[in-house]
Amino acid sequence: MSAQTPFLVFSGTNSRYLAEKICNSLGCPLGQMNIQHFADGEFAVSYEESIRGRDVFLVQSTFPNSDNLMELLLMIDAAKRASAHSVIAVIPYFGWARQDRKDKPRVSIGAKLIADMLSTAGIDRLITMDLHADQIQGFFNVPVDHLYASSIFLDYIKTSLPLDNLCIATPDVGGTKRASSYSKYLGLPMVICHKSRLRANEVAEMRIIGDVKGLDVLLIDDMVDTAGTITKAANLMLENGAKSVRAIASHAVMSDPASTRVDQSALTEMIFTDSIPYAKKCEKVKVLSVADMFAEAIRRVCSGESISSLYTI
Repeated sequence: MSAQTPFLVFSGTNSRYLAEKICNSLGCPLGQMNIQHFADGEFAVSYEESIRGRDVFLVQSTFPNSDNLMELLLMIDAAKRASAHSVIAVIPYFGWARQDRKDKPRVSIGAKLIADMLSTAGIDRLITMDLHADQIQGFFNVPVDHLYASSIFLDYIKTSLPLDNLCIATPDVGGTKRASSYSKYLGLPMVICHKSRLRANEVAEMRIIGDVKGLDVLLIDDMVDTAGTITKAANLMLENGAKSVRAIASHAVMSDPASTRVDQSALTEMIFTDSIPYAKKCEKVKVLSVADMFAEAIRRVCSGESISSLYTI
């Protein structure tokens, strides 16, 4: 990389596909790094070029398994010890974010623990996208740039979906604020699915609050894990007279049997971003890239510009 470039971009193993797209958008090469694996599963990180005095951006989503998080922590530590001017963690998908509070006695708050680990390792800033809960930003004592995939999704909605007959929906009450933002911005009606759970990843009962008869429904969510909730909501919409049902979600966690459920559901289409790599075969899934958005955020952080204009809603 040119000596004039004040920043360097590096990537962990499983987020390299996205880091390469970000670097293409920035017009810079991806930094050289070596991650050595040992027979017992331990690994070591080393930078293969000087990073002294540079702003270092480390691209790594912390999706399962936990090796991705550990890799990032080692990358941060190595950068601090190599005298980087600043270390900025770029985490498109922030894992453990569902553990954001004590919802019953004697449980951990995983999101706070991860924030503490990243801070202790030595990050100077965090750039992330569509946190499961906005208050997680407050778990950090460093600046957090919280990006939203809405600008990418809204472009797709306006150009690809039947706006004249569209209805925004949320698969659970917790996503009401998110869905309401889309509804108000687009001037479209909104309905809510109310669900109750027997246990994690298992929906016991679901009902619709609102009328979807004759409408094209668009379900809005931040992530899809086993796809139990969103496919149940889609099927329920169709049973209640919806003309068609599509869904958008920022993060494609898609644990088994999610792809099968989406394929067999009433969903016409399922749209994700590439914050998490999705390699499974599912004809209904469409992936939109967030690389340009993250590249622009990195450029603005380096130049000291505001990033608020990147937010549509």
